Amino acid sequence: MESVQMACVGLFIIALEDRFGSMRIMARREQATWGGRFSNGPAELMLAFSESVSFDQRLALYDIAVNRAHTAMLQSVGLLTKKELSAIRRGLDTIEKRVQDGKLKWNPSFEDVHMNVEQALTKIVPEAAKMHTARSRNDQIATDSRLFMKDACSDLMVKLDGLLRSLLKLADANQTVFIPGYTHLQRAQPVSVAHHLLAYIEMFGRDATRFEQAFDEANWCPLGCGALAGSTLPVNREATAKALGFVDKRGRPRITQNSMDSVADRDAFLDFAHACAMCGTHISRLAEDVILWNSSEFSYIDLPDAFCTGSSLMPQKKNPDSMELLRGKSGRLIGNLQSLYVMVKGLPLTYNRDLQEDKVQIFDSFDQLSICLEVLAGTLKGAKFKKKNCSEAVSDPALLATDLADYLVEKGVAFREAHHVVGALVAKAESLKLPLNEVPDKEALALHPKMGKDWRGVFSLERAMKAREGVGMPGPKQIRRQLARWKKRLSK
Repeated sequence: MESVQMACVGLFIIALEDRFGSMRIMARREQATWGGRFSNGPAELMLAFSESVSFDQRLALYDIAVNRAHTAMLQSVGLLTKKELSAIRRGLDTIEKRVQDGKLKWNPSFEDVHMNVEQALTKIVPEAAKMHTARSRNDQIATDSRLFMKDACSDLMVKLDGLLRSLLKLADANQTVFIPGYTHLQRAQPVSVAHHLLAYIEMFGRDATRFEQAFDEANWCPLGCGALAGSTLPVNREATAKALGFVDKRGRPRITQNSMDSVADRDAFLDFAHACAMCGTHISRLAEDVILWNSSEFSYIDLPDAFCTGSSLMPQKKNPDSMELLRGKSGRLIGNLQSLYVMVKGLPLTYNRDLQEDKVQIFDSFDQLSICLEVLAGTLKGAKFKKKNCSEAVSDPALLATDLADYLVEKGVAFREAHHVVGALVAKAESLKLPLNEVPDKEALALHPKMGKDWRGVFSLERAMKAREGVGMPGPKQIRRQLARWKKRLSK
């Protein structure tokens, strides 16, 4: 067993070696960031276990931006000379270009993105040794991550806008196509395809609002809070916040108000992950509807070949793979949120190394939701409803049984009594093996004295839709109003 465990450890280290090059035990000169009180560097296994640069290198450009703002502030308060600042800026420009060109070599010996950037900079600009004055990696990573999340929220809102436009176009084109609405996956009442799709437009609209809120939650600058208790040096937190774009709508800097909370807080991460999980859940529900509609048993919709696949065995198959994958991805997004909750739930103030594990989930949620929104929008752009099949499905008169109960209510019958009468009529239709609207008058009129000879007039789809013009209902005028409302919202 021990040999197997050691082999696994060896494979883990080899994998890191393949990615980063040779793994070395750090010499004391390589421990300049924190190794002053240590007589020996960490073991290779500990390096492999504790490094984060394999994933947080993604924050490199944000880290460089933070370095620019921080060093500018240090110069403004007299902790750097203009010459030192100029040299650091030139060096940061060089490092930024290396990152953009993919030429910066990431060394796990330096643990994370911050120290890799700083070490690379110090090699070409000795003045960079002063760059970390009056800050900690604790407030640095919190700032980098918030900058990433602001951009991520903005990007996802753009992709949500694209999805909403695809849904709106599909809904607009199918205002007069009707299908059964379902409860308990049983046919319930008729609705237009437009009304059904508008339900998802409302959901994704709320998702867009959630990302706006997540952006706002991330838009507070923790830089200057240090490890947990700030600094005795004369830092200007407002200046760095403003330089990095942590401002309100009036351009005033927004800085966090408690240094301990600032470095320990992961609420913004949870808000972002929650918004991703909720959006993924809505995607999954829409995907499930489309998967059902696409089945031979329903056959309401035809999906574009570009987003479907076939079977390796059965040549006749056309599988809705994009929708199935979208449905599956929701579990991943929910799992990322759950992972973050479990990670932070028992942590004491302030920073703990556990928090290093927050970025993997955030990056993954962003990446997965980003492509999910694009795939869903692309699939819907090429989707077409099969009008004949939809019309046949919605022609079942039983879908208007509730309308018949309302017909009796309008004649003064209590709803519970009306419900019972129509239920008896349904039972009679089943026993006679007839559609509900073909039960003989003799049988129908005998059920209640208020049942008039005009009772069959209720079984008109046009009548049923025109009777539903209240706000939020599927009446034709209401559908047009809702479509117009969303067109106006998306045009802003």
